[in-house]
Amino acid sequence: MQLFTDWRTWEQARAGLAADGRLDQAALAFLDAAAAAARRWHGDQERPTGAPYTEHLLEALEVQARGAGVTDPAVLAATLLHDVVEDTAATVAEVEAGFGERVAELVDWVTKPPAAGQGRQAKRAAKAAYLRRLRDAPPDAILVKLADRVSNVQTLDAMPRDFQGRYYAETVTYIMPLAAAEPWYAAWYADWAERFAHLR
Repeated sequence: MQLFTDWRTWEQARAGLAADGRLDQAALAFLDAAAAAARRWHGDQERPTGAPYTEHLLEALEVQARGAGVTDPAVLAATLLHDVVEDTAATVAEVEAGFGERVAELVDWVTKPPAAGQGRQAKRAAKAAYLRRLRDAPPDAILVKLADRVSNVQTLDAMPRDFQGRYYAETVTYIMPLAAAEPWYAAWYADWAERFAHLR
């Protein structure tokens, strides 16, 4: 199972994106701006491990570019910005103002709406509804979600033990069917499911 943990800074990511010449200077400048916006909006947020939150965004970008071979600047920018509306004060309108309607639409699709009620059950129900809704998402939005989840599950064994089984089941139930139409992602998730089969 291939891991995507090499791009820890934007400088490393940018060098990787530029290395094979598949992105022109205009695309790289667009992604410079998206990376800067993601850093600004996420600020000093951290992952549960205590690592800077931007590491998750760069992992998802690495998945998209190095793994799936995506070169569409809008999809790559949306991958960098996929959590800004859900987890920061940024709005879809601000994403659109900075990066255009298509990037904003992709970010909007992968943004989980707030739970209608309080408590764990309400949050789980809202999340399940959100994941079911993704079945109707356009293919590019699904690409963003697939890369996001690869970053989150590639080191599932580092998460709290009681969380691992639930997250494994959620990924198999909701995310793997989304990957079926994307050959690289389908193969990666199949390898991942086998690697963590003990969590079934």
